[in-house]
Amino acid sequence: MDYKYIEQLLERYWDAETSMEEENILRAFFSQENVPAHLQHLRPLFTAADDEVLGDDFDARMLAMVNDDRPAVTARRVTLTQRLMPLFKAAAVVAIILTLGGALQTPWDKSWDDQQVDYATLQQQRDSLSAVRPIQAENITDVGADSSQVYVADQSKN
Repeated sequence: MDYKYIEQLLERYWDAETSMEEENILRAFFSQENVPAHLQHLRPLFTAADDEVLGDDFDARMLAMVNDDRPAVTARRVTLTQRLMPLFKAAAVVAIILTLGGALQTPWDKSWDDQQVDYATLQQQRDSLSAVRPIQAENITDVGADSSQVYVADQSKN
């Protein structure tokens, strides 16, 4: 037998497009003795007794079953401080890294820890060197000097 019409009705049934008459046709088909083997697994769906009633407490029982598995979710307030906490933590990490980096920088020659060096004398020497004026070349102050009169050694002799 060809069951194309039944299969089309089943497709429309799964898409929720069937009318009550078409669902009654499916019930009548699955209540027969000779249902094809590839449709046998659908038989209990359409041959369930019509006198089964869910009851008035059905909704309460289903909600109890669903709510037992999940913990209750409540809304909580998030303050501005809590929102900015990751930024505060990042700023603290950067500050720590910069502080440690500055503290760990020491002179490579370790002369700052030498007990034989007299730092007062070194400071006086540095101050006395800064008081000395460098000597200027004579031609820098001479504005009227001509560049053609500058002596250039003859390079061809070498």
